[in-house]
Amino acid sequence: EFIRSHSYNKMEYARFSSSVGKFVGFTEFGVKNADIWNKDASYLSVMRAAKETYCQHNIQIWYDNALTKS
Repeated sequence: EFIRSHSYNKMEYARFSSSVGKFVGFTEFGVKNADIWNKDASYLSVMRAAKETYCQHNIQIWYDNALTKS
């Protein structure tokens, strides 16, 4: 799962989760920003593709390193 959190003053106000597929706001400011980001189809497609480009690309490397060390 790919998660991108946005926070200010140690308080998370919005998050993108690949399992949900969109931004979710946790504060009034975060809800407003999440609505703006969710309306931008190109930004959402970039965030959705981040799981394949970052997580799935590196997962085998991480597993191999973790399993060979134990």
